[in-house]
Amino acid sequence: MQVTAFDRFAGLCAILAGIAIFCYAIAFVVIARRAPELGGLLSALFLLLSGLLATPPWTAVYARLREADGLFALWALALGWAGAFGAAIHGGYDLANALHPPALPAELAAGLATVPSQVDPRGLLTFGVAGLATFVVAWLVGRGAGLPRALGYLAYLLATLLVVIYVARLTILDPANPLLLAPVLLAGFLVNPAWYLWLGLALWRGQQA
Repeated sequence: MQVTAFDRFAGLCAILAGIAIFCYAIAFVVIARRAPELGGLLSALFLLLSGLLATPPWTAVYARLREADGLFALWALALGWAGAFGAAIHGGYDLANALHPPALPAELAAGLATVPSQVDPRGLLTFGVAGLATFVVAWLVGRGAGLPRALGYLAYLLATLLVVIYVARLTILDPANPLLLAPVLLAGFLVNPAWYLWLGLALWRGQQA
């Protein structure tokens, strides 16, 4: 398969997205516990970057998989963009508040911190919709030859983890609960970065099934 300039651009963005997701996990899970303000700022920044960087790879994935089923590939692209932009907007909102915290009484500020984001409530777009998009991509990879089949298996695992994280965040408010913490750690530190890094290399090299 001939590798286009956009394939290489999307591949580079996917690799950078994988790095940003890993850095987000470090900031959110590790740094935020020792330095909450710094951790909040960095996690917001990396969430914003990962969302923006994910948009070219989703576009390239659509181009690779549309021959397997054009409408399903288009649906996956729409869901993938929604998840990516949801993450970017959520990260941008948190970053704006981290850089310039609103002047509110402590009790009111603490209460507002527990209110779900209106754009991305409990990670509906970042995790739920992105998980659905990844599941559709995994299914399409199994039907066509646009991407390595093993990458599709990894996509199934990632999709499952993302949906589990969304449901857990929706129903379990304690971030230390193992039912929420375990999939967050597995997805944030391993599966999600691995998916984007592998996807980036496949796009850069023009690798197929």
